[in-house]
Amino acid sequence: MGIDRKMTKEEISWILYDVGNSAFVLVMVTALMPIFFKDVAAAGMAGATSTANWGFANSTASLILAVLSPLLGAMADYRDRKKWFFLFFLLLGISFCLSLSLVGEGQWILCLVLFIIARVGWAGANIFYDAFLIDITSRDRMDAISAKGYGFGYIGSVIPFLIIMGIIFSAGMHDGLPVQATRACFIIVALWWLLLSLPAIKNLRQRHSIPVSSSPVFDSFARLMRTMKEVRLHKQPFLFLTAYFFYIDGVGTIISMSTAYGRDLGFGVTFLIVVLLFIQIVAFPFALLFGRLAEVFSAKRMLLAGIVVYCLATFLAFLLPSIADKSSKIMVFWIVAFLVASSMGGIQALSRSYFGKLIPAEKSAEFFGFYNVFGKFAAIMGPFMMGAVGYITGETRWGILSILLLFVLGGLLLLRVEEPV
Repeated sequence: MGIDRKMTKEEISWILYDVGNSAFVLVMVTALMPIFFKDVAAAGMAGATSTANWGFANSTASLILAVLSPLLGAMADYRDRKKWFFLFFLLLGISFCLSLSLVGEGQWILCLVLFIIARVGWAGANIFYDAFLIDITSRDRMDAISAKGYGFGYIGSVIPFLIIMGIIFSAGMHDGLPVQATRACFIIVALWWLLLSLPAIKNLRQRHSIPVSSSPVFDSFARLMRTMKEVRLHKQPFLFLTAYFFYIDGVGTIISMSTAYGRDLGFGVTFLIVVLLFIQIVAFPFALLFGRLAEVFSAKRMLLAGIVVYCLATFLAFLLPSIADKSSKIMVFWIVAFLVASSMGGIQALSRSYFGKLIPAEKSAEFFGFYNVFGKFAAIMGPFMMGAVGYITGETRWGILSILLLFVLGGLLLLRVEEPV
């Protein structure tokens, strides 16, 4: 079938970008930034309140992109426009990632504003990066290349993560995160992201496009409205997006809120960092495995398998606060971490490639704009729901349990999606 042939320069460049931007997810979204926010920027704030504010910030960033994504995607489908949009959001994300190194103790509002803009840049660049999958590889290789992007992204981001941990531990963690060292680590993340983006900036080419319009903004909006009116002609992509809306909400919420939840459970910073490193390493082979198994069992079946694993992980996470024995609680936390790691990359990678097979190639950016809309609106609901339920009840565990509903609904809807021809 040609799936195992040597990767092209464009495929390698595309995968390397995932390695670069995954450091932002690991450090700024998942590992250090949530802890830095709770312990430094929001110092003195109640734990449940700071966790809720962190969730609201993630929701706000997602809302901004959700509003902009469809129109930006439609405009990027014009000839040679996709890379320009990619570059703009890439530089926006890197610039504000750097600016987070200026946040001081108690500046929680400034921290959240800068983080929101940085995350908008990161997520905006991903709209066009995802859409480039249609341009850089063949249909029969999409599952494998998408899985390699996530897989190498996970393992590759471990390199800057280890450097960062070395800096932090050498600075000492007697009273929590060393503030100055942590700020320096935010700069390292931005530089790593930029460095690994250079091959993509140089080598990615837009092969599928529509002719340039004399009124690109107006015509893009008109095409967008036409596509929305013609949903019945694109029934399978939009049915998939509805399923994706729910289950990816659960995945994203667990990724962005996990360390904050761990702190609420009383786990130390060092322990949580070790667990996150474990997840990154384990996620690498499992992401590649999901890509391989999709060739045997189909991407849809592997997506459903991943959703089942996440349901189990979510329920176990809900039970954690009720476990009195400390060693048993730690053991269950490790089990949850393994379950998350085993399916995290596979679900994200196969969702991207599965959707890529359902859509018209010449309108890839427009459709991936919708893909990001559904993903971003989902990312609004999950953290907000978890934060709101935790705020109302005073216990984050009930917010965690609410996430289980998202996986169940997503799985049931995915069952109704037909396999792409």
